Amino acid sequence: MTSARFLKPAQWILKRPAHAALLCIALTGCAVSPQPFEARQNKDRATDLIHRVAADQEPVTGAIDLYEAMARALKYNLDSRVELMTVALSQRELDLRSYDMLPKAVVSLDYAGRNNDSGGISRSISTGRTSLEPSTSSDRNVLASDLTLSWDVLDFGLSYVRAKQAADEVNIAEERKRKVANRIVEDVRTAYWRAVSAERLLGKINELEVVTKSALEQAEKQEKAGLSAPLAPLTYQRELLSIRREAQNLGRELSVAKQQLAALMNLPADTSFKVAMPTRNMQWKPFSLPGQDMLQTAIENRPELREVAYQLRNNDREETAAYLRALPSLRVFAGLDASSNSFLYNANWLGFGARASWNLLNVFSLPAAQAKVKAQGQLLDQRALALTMAVGTQVEVARARYEFRIRELDTASRYYNVQEKIEKQIDAGFKSDKLSRQTLIREQMNTLVSEVRYDMALADLQNAYANVYSSLGIDPVDKDMSTTQPVNELAGRLRGMWAKRGDSVAIAPASSNS
Repeated sequence: MTSARFLKPAQWILKRPAHAALLCIALTGCAVSPQPFEARQNKDRATDLIHRVAADQEPVTGAIDLYEAMARALKYNLDSRVELMTVALSQRELDLRSYDMLPKAVVSLDYAGRNNDSGGISRSISTGRTSLEPSTSSDRNVLASDLTLSWDVLDFGLSYVRAKQAADEVNIAEERKRKVANRIVEDVRTAYWRAVSAERLLGKINELEVVTKSALEQAEKQEKAGLSAPLAPLTYQRELLSIRREAQNLGRELSVAKQQLAALMNLPADTSFKVAMPTRNMQWKPFSLPGQDMLQTAIENRPELREVAYQLRNNDREETAAYLRALPSLRVFAGLDASSNSFLYNANWLGFGARASWNLLNVFSLPAAQAKVKAQGQLLDQRALALTMAVGTQVEVARARYEFRIRELDTASRYYNVQEKIEKQIDAGFKSDKLSRQTLIREQMNTLVSEVRYDMALADLQNAYANVYSSLGIDPVDKDMSTTQPVNELAGRLRGMWAKRGDSVAIAPASSNS
């Protein structure tokens, strides 16, 4: 008669409906369905993010100058923090890779139990007769443990290569952090000067907007009343509207300048702060470094090219890893074993041994792996050449743009000075009743527009100045500076560093007045 213990698993389940039912219930319970966040969870998450986005920041206690803005951006800007955390994560991954080179120490604990004795019999091969009574050499409940120390030579070699690659991943993360820092400093310079212009001039723009509206209404009345030739009031309205339109366009650009600067410094959008007013009278000189030297400096320092260089070095190590995978593996091990089985003569023992293995398929796949490494290296090399060409172009464009901005600033400055003199003459004529109030309003608007253009030209020059350093890959901060330093200390060190580089803003004093 067939015993149940010799039945196949499917037959065993079918003969026991209760077991089959329990199995179905267990499988049904394992089903997983989508669980979206509830409204309350989304609200709590949003509240938490809004609270933490600008938490633990030093409060603004006075007017912010350019270098405090830089310090706050480098310290609190979230993009900068992300890159900083990425570097930290890469370092942790490197630490983890280093442990892979150590021998493996494995502790195991194994318990086995049964409701009857295992036992066994012996049968003669030649006669087929049973030669022994059923017997057992194991307890019903056995607890076994072991501590095994093993070391694989091939795994050690591969782990060493991977650790070296992880070390270069840290370097790559550092280069990406440098790139973000350069971009942030460049953006802060532009946003800061636009914020200066906004603080100086938006009030004047709003005041003149009211005066201009009144002047336009008066001119329209003159036109309708026919008090003068139709062309004169129409021409005046056209000139006034043209100046007003340009002032509105410039005002629109400046109206969000402080919010943009606040975002770069990671200040909440509703934070009220003032910017220190730097003098406009600064001397700016073209870079004296020859073009070939600037190119050499850029190729040596640009984060993008350094990143590709690290990737090329890691790719060379990948070829070493391919060779190692094709070699035989040698594993040596030793361990302490113990068992609670009372039938064992020696229940505690020291085990040791060695095992060599060789995956021959890795030998056959080695040429394909080498071809892949070679193709990857060629791709990276071409990328480096393309970046070299792009960097060279960026350096030349940045230098030419900076020199053009110097000339543009000089023109804007001279235009503003001339316009100021014209306004003074018109104002004197108005006070002596020789010129009309409409003419004075028109020249006041021209003066305001020229002043805004002057400040915008200065902001563009600042951006071009930072762009030159960014194109050269020169760090905006010294290596010994840290975002853990207080804002005022970091700002002071930034000012000193940029003053040594000849930055006129760092040398010229700033004030709280325009």
